[in-house]
Amino acid sequence: MIRPANLADAALLRTLIRELAEFERELDLCVIEEADLARDGYGSNPKFRALIAEWDGQPAGYAVFFGYYSTWAGPGLYLEDLFVRLPFRGKGIGTALLAAVAQIALQEDRRAMRWEVLDWNQGAIDLYKSLGAEFRDQWRSVLLKDDALRQLAEKTV
Repeated sequence: MIRPANLADAALLRTLIRELAEFERELDLCVIEEADLARDGYGSNPKFRALIAEWDGQPAGYAVFFGYYSTWAGPGLYLEDLFVRLPFRGKGIGTALLAAVAQIALQEDRRAMRWEVLDWNQGAIDLYKSLGAEFRDQWRSVLLKDDALRQLAEKTV
């Protein structure tokens, strides 16, 4: 079963996010707190939405996504996280989560979904290819944060 996450899921969502960070070998960079998720994901102006996948009543995985706007194509959904816990892999849960986000995208008249995948995560890459995802290797992901973000912001005139 896949269901929308709600405010009561903030602690579960944080746990799942930390499990993803550990899987991606970057747990030390995962500083999000339950209170951040509660504040940012719910209320009058949520910054993200989430789906929880359950298998036999157990939390099996999740997806976190939010809207973006392409000046070339129009509105889309950005899939920030897609994660299925190890004991639940191979049961179609990842595909079901992707399909649920795709359904939301179509219901909201969004033109595309986009996301990133680590180059060593061959299982995910194979899944995405089997679904017809287009890999845009000519584009490079860019991140500006912390001191570099503050230093750039200070350069405003």
